[in-house]
Amino acid sequence: MTNDNQVSVLDDKKAEQYLTFQLADESYGVEILKVQEIRGWEPVRDIPNTPRFIKGALNLRGAIVPVVDLRERFGMPVVEYTPITVVIVLCVNNEDGAHIIGVVADTVSDVLDIKLSDIKKSPDLGAKIDTRYMRGMYVYKQRMVMLLDADKLLNPAEFEGLGKVA
Repeated sequence: MTNDNQVSVLDDKKAEQYLTFQLADESYGVEILKVQEIRGWEPVRDIPNTPRFIKGALNLRGAIVPVVDLRERFGMPVVEYTPITVVIVLCVNNEDGAHIIGVVADTVSDVLDIKLSDIKKSPDLGAKIDTRYMRGMYVYKQRMVMLLDADKLLNPAEFEGLGKVA
């Protein structure tokens, strides 16, 4: 039998792993359990009539995967892709079920073990990105890491019909 003090001590020890990456000199993170793979940038197939932040689709072992440029998704300045630009392939969930998407990042940084108690609530300060995509913030080596809620990066209406692309 546990009391409330023991439960809070156990919660304080729970940790999750986050893959961190860079966008415009800012640090971001996604839960490592959502990450399927990390790929170098390669040209993708253009898809007409999609939002600008959808760069196209790639064929991932027979699955059509939409690729989202997070800089554009978050309203940041667009830059040319470089040899260190990566596509992080994520498995995200919404009311329609599980979906695979690729997100473009400037570069991958680290994998961090973050205690749940160390995740700070997202400020509502009109930051660079809409806080609805954020799970919280974490301070690592004097830098703020914005932890993203990968499941909220996918709006089903924006991606409708992409799975039908051949």
